[in-house]
Amino acid sequence: MGNGIGFRRVYYSYYYGSVRISLASIMQTHPNNPKLVRIVEVGPRDGLQNEAVILDTQQKLNYINLLSSSGLKDIEVSSFVNPARVPQLADAGELFEQLERLPGVQYSALVPNMRGLERAIAVGVDAIAVFTAASETFTRNNIGVSIDQSLSNFKDVVKTAKSQNMWVRGYVSTAFFCPFEGRVSSQAVLRVVDALLEMGVDEVSIGDTIGHAVPSDVELLTKDLLTILTPQKFAYHFHDTRGTALANVLKALEYGIQTFDSASGGSGGCPFAPGASGNLATEDLLYMLHGMGIETGVDIELSVEAAIYLEAVLGRNLPGKYM
Repeated sequence: MGNGIGFRRVYYSYYYGSVRISLASIMQTHPNNPKLVRIVEVGPRDGLQNEAVILDTQQKLNYINLLSSSGLKDIEVSSFVNPARVPQLADAGELFEQLERLPGVQYSALVPNMRGLERAIAVGVDAIAVFTAASETFTRNNIGVSIDQSLSNFKDVVKTAKSQNMWVRGYVSTAFFCPFEGRVSSQAVLRVVDALLEMGVDEVSIGDTIGHAVPSDVELLTKDLLTILTPQKFAYHFHDTRGTALANVLKALEYGIQTFDSASGGSGGCPFAPGASGNLATEDLLYMLHGMGIETGVDIELSVEAAIYLEAVLGRNLPGKYM
């Protein structure tokens, strides 16, 4: 699959004193950078849940089909939450029933509880995600229970899902900063991650929900997290509120992290986190990775087509920079 920009490396040259520096060379020389990165496209779920415009089911199907055709192998389609809480995703069941599933693509959904899992199983979902957070106030605002209660509720969900041979991801939101409590400690994050691993989740996605983290924050948390899980079970979910998402990805790559969440066009945000703007744009992430010589299996220009379609149906410009 081509990278869509016609060349493997993009060179930006800077002069510092008498030394000529190639930014692409700097990025490519770190020994821990993975050769292949997996992108989890969250546009249809996280991208749409915070939009004022509610897409109809056919528009969502068109959007997801465009994403699938770009080479993305992991697409988060929707969420089986209470429709009153997130009306943008009220048609999750109908969406999965009508979805044209391409071979080799994993189509997943969020489930908040056993009722949500039952709805997901009924329409043939084979990959789910449960979601909690590392800060108490955000967890109560987001899902209406404490962190410990959320973890207790998820035990039966994960156990049942695994008995159905479902792949299970665990989200940990507010892993760096909370909109209500401020900075979140690594110890608080590790406690939640450890509980999810004990349940048997296949992967943990660590979220910078309000986009406050900078690379030094990513470095410190990553070092701590790698004491209890491997890079293969580890994903980062960066929001680009303050324009630091790509810098944070670059730091995570240095520690061998090879899975990142993104949303086409940079859509989305969290409706329960004040100040949380859009996700890292898939096209921006692809541009940087391809320029560094890191493979993704995704065609950037086809990804842009999906973002352009989303702009049209939402009726607004999306914040992604590449497109």
